[in-house]
Amino acid sequence: MVLDMEGYYRRGAAYLAMGKFKEALKDFQQVKKICPNDPDAKKKLKECEKAVQKLKFEEAIAVHDAERRSIADSIDFHTIGIHLPYVEPTYAGARIEGEVVTLEFVKNMIDDFRNQKCLHKRYAYQIILQTMQMLRALPSLVDINVTDGKHFTVCGDVHGQFYDLLNIFELNGLPSEDNPYLFNGDFVDRGSFSLEVILTLFAFKCMSPSAMYLARGNHESKNMNKIYGFEGEVKSKLSDTFVELFAEVFCCLPLAHVINNKVFVVHGGLFSVDGVKLSDIRSIDRFCEPPEEGLMCELLWSDPQPYPGRGPSKRGVGLAFGGDVTKRFLLENNLDLVVRSHEVKDDGYEIEHDGKLITVFSAPNYCDQMGNKGAFIRFKAPELKPNITSFTAVV
Repeated sequence: MVLDMEGYYRRGAAYLAMGKFKEALKDFQQVKKICPNDPDAKKKLKECEKAVQKLKFEEAIAVHDAERRSIADSIDFHTIGIHLPYVEPTYAGARIEGEVVTLEFVKNMIDDFRNQKCLHKRYAYQIILQTMQMLRALPSLVDINVTDGKHFTVCGDVHGQFYDLLNIFELNGLPSEDNPYLFNGDFVDRGSFSLEVILTLFAFKCMSPSAMYLARGNHESKNMNKIYGFEGEVKSKLSDTFVELFAEVFCCLPLAHVINNKVFVVHGGLFSVDGVKLSDIRSIDRFCEPPEEGLMCELLWSDPQPYPGRGPSKRGVGLAFGGDVTKRFLLENNLDLVVRSHEVKDDGYEIEHDGKLITVFSAPNYCDQMGNKGAFIRFKAPELKPNITSFTAVV
């Protein structure tokens, strides 16, 4: 199939968004041939050329995948005190006694992070490995049961905004069995404190698995972390080994959740075909980097549109889907509501598709420049009526 300039541009933009620079380079080279004076195409071509040169260097010095052993499997969790870094007597930060992550430890760690102190690598290893053990055992679609009279909070993208994360806990309480949370992907990248965010969420997961649920977003991937900051932050604050370890853990994150068989929660959105059942989502083999197409890709990347049917994604990845698509999916799966994240909203949320879809975004003043509010949604059983709270950025 021969594409026109718009087709090459759109496909190139999609490849660029996913960090597939070699493929993007070919498409933008075609765009330049067809329209040599287009300034945006020139800019993107230059960006691709620079990225491809960097990739070639990295590939030249990299270990072949077949020779690489899993980072997580190379660490013996049960002899963690022997094989992981020794904790120096001069270390004055938060400490885990034994294998149990306690609320006291999490509070101490948060206080250290608040004062921009680092957690010792030994405890970072322990938190990440314990979280990975739990996530590995979960299905790709997790069922959450909220008993009558109890509540449950769903948060959207946090994107490394640690002090805004702490503000959520100030407003809505710390995670606990009686105050559980679901963070709906995109914990990292963009913000300067992504490591502090992810270690805090993971530590609460270790402290009480039923207090903290975590879903994968499109930014929990190697390519996105390389482009948007998390990889560099981890290398700076911990080490290269942790970059690989986080990549492995992110592949274990579930793709979606269902609350009380009524509310479907996913980072991105719905699908390019009708008839997708919850059982199809449960059966996805998610233990990989996100593919370029298919159900997993669409769960992480798709966005709603205000008009019926389906259309091309403004991102170049996934698709745009209308209210009719949302209603059919809910009807076919006996659900009431879709909650998703993935998009900045002025008030931190937006209700669309005749009230059947809510976008929630929890990173206020995104990238220190958008001026938006953040929001979270609190559901109370059995009605599960969404109670939305908006909040402003921490100054």
